[in-house]
Amino acid sequence: MAKPLPTGALVLCCITSVGSFAAGGCKRDQPTKTAAEASATVPMPADPVIVLDPGQEPRLPLRYRIAAGTTTTSTSTFRVATLAASEGLEVVAAGHGLRFDVVSGPATITPNGVRFEVDVVRSEAVFPPDFNESFADELQMSAAALADVGAEVEMNDRGVIVRGRFKESTQHAEIPMRLLRMIVNARTTATRVLLPEEPVGLGARWQTTRELQVFGFSVTQVDTYQLIDRAGDELMLNLVVEQVGLPQRVEFPEDGIEIAVESMSAKARGQIILDLDALESDAAASGSSIDKLTVTTAQGTEVVEVDEAFDLEIANTTRLMPNVPVEDTGRRRRKRRR
Repeated sequence: MAKPLPTGALVLCCITSVGSFAAGGCKRDQPTKTAAEASATVPMPADPVIVLDPGQEPRLPLRYRIAAGTTTTSTSTFRVATLAASEGLEVVAAGHGLRFDVVSGPATITPNGVRFEVDVVRSEAVFPPDFNESFADELQMSAAALADVGAEVEMNDRGVIVRGRFKESTQHAEIPMRLLRMIVNARTTATRVLLPEEPVGLGARWQTTRELQVFGFSVTQVDTYQLIDRAGDELMLNLVVEQVGLPQRVEFPEDGIEIAVESMSAKARGQIILDLDALESDAAASGSSIDKLTVTTAQGTEVVEVDEAFDLEIANTTRLMPNVPVEDTGRRRRKRRR
């Protein structure tokens, strides 16, 4: 029988797997106060993409070709199963997550590429009937707050965000910072793939590296993409995501908590159906993470180990002009992928 953890470890149940695709979070889960800070990362180098293998001949440039008026809608689903253990006690949370619909567009052509808005139009919590009631309430509040999330983005033809900002409603929304960072990071990795500068062919592999600030911790994320099939402007990519957090310490004075990382790692694998004519991609990924943390509170110090398994699915539809009905291409693409 799983038992509740003491106070310090209970905090860790809210912040499990600080670097992963997991869905969930506490209201006071971040020293930062505004959602405008949620996308902060260490700046990328001049060219954020390193080609590991250019692939087979013939090799062609990969570029987004977003037409004016393009609008993409997508449904994202995050699910996670968590085991947090401390001094022989443990908490298990399985099957919880978030499902939300996003509208990107309509696209406007700019000298840099395309500019478009991104808005969450519907959001709901996902959890089993016997899920912990207090955690379920937190997740419901997080889901409700996501309805205020929106941003304006400008992207070049390689998928690099050249300009972006959260809308006023997002900057004042009471959204758990870890949750918003996780969503932004996961969707950036899976739906707006960074493309290499040089021409590539089937079998090509390229890599991007980012230094993320997640829950106040510094985490290095490496995304590796492999081109395994291409039909016109539609690409099939394999994805491997690896995250590592070095030993570090973060204080949360308002909560009287200090968290030290002994080890932190996460890995995910997935597949992306990337439409170069669309603002979003179909994607599915799953993975796991293992974190070992030391939590210090006024009541004492304890070591908490957090194991987590998680999965992400994004399905999208696209329309090129506002008066054209949206076609549900997600099911067709998934059948083709199988």
